[in-house]
Amino acid sequence: MEQNLNLYQIFYEVAVCRNFSVAAKKLYISQPAVSKAILRLEEDLNTTLFHRSSRGVALTPEGELLYKHVEQALSSLKSGEEQLRASASIKISKLSIGVSTTLCKYVLLPLLQTFITENPNIKITISCQSTFDTILSLQNGSIDIGLVGLPSKPNLTQQHNITYLPLKTIEDIFVATDSYLMPFMNKYNGELYEKEDFFREASFIMLDKENISRKHADNFLFRHQIELHNMIEVNNMDLSIEFAKAGLGIACVISDFVKEDIKKGTLRELKLGHRVPRRQIGFAYPSSKAPVSDALNTLIQYYQFSVSS
Repeated sequence: MEQNLNLYQIFYEVAVCRNFSVAAKKLYISQPAVSKAILRLEEDLNTTLFHRSSRGVALTPEGELLYKHVEQALSSLKSGEEQLRASASIKISKLSIGVSTTLCKYVLLPLLQTFITENPNIKITISCQSTFDTILSLQNGSIDIGLVGLPSKPNLTQQHNITYLPLKTIEDIFVATDSYLMPFMNKYNGELYEKEDFFREASFIMLDKENISRKHADNFLFRHQIELHNMIEVNNMDLSIEFAKAGLGIACVISDFVKEDIKKGTLRELKLGHRVPRRQIGFAYPSSKAPVSDALNTLIQYYQFSVSS
């Protein structure tokens, strides 16, 4: 079949022009070469493709059948070539982003929805990982940018030569269902946070110790001399929220992520006498002297415009 591709192109032009001479001019070859090609194709297929006459040529029934298939094949090849040229004319850029599962769901994805629509030439790869792993990935160059949350005081980005662009301020709170809190409220008079026995008996749903949100919460608890005796540790905040909604304990979560649950009454915020210090989340990327990629620069500019508008 490979040897017949050129023959099919000649056959197609003859079928369209209905004349060997006209087809030869369009193909920039001689008329004898066209005639020889058609004879060879007919021999290969063991059939007659054209009726010849002094006025030109006409397709036989067999020729009509072949023409339909050749026309479709050549049209498909032309379409493929046009798509390849279009792809070559658009410079495809790649951008890799590191982000925790929670921040990806609640913060990054809404931001990327319009960004991807407006920048279809940027191919994005997302690695869901902890903030610490994101910082390490930025250091070793395996990702271009990260969306991370940082405690209010320790600035990890400056320590690791990372440029940090704040996106929004977040606040950690403790939440639980009314049904979980009610027995404690009935047992103890006054505010629960004032009762040491409450912290001995209640179960607290916390992220694992390596999570930066957990470290932030632990710092708060330590400063206010609050000791948790019964803890259920999970590896992402979505699980913390679901465990709390299931009545398994009191979860430390980011307030923005449970606004609707609190509004509906599914969860209630538990006051601990003091507010957990607010902290920021934002994009982080290496503070390198080398210029950032076009894709990274586009995302940074887009993000800065979104924040300022």
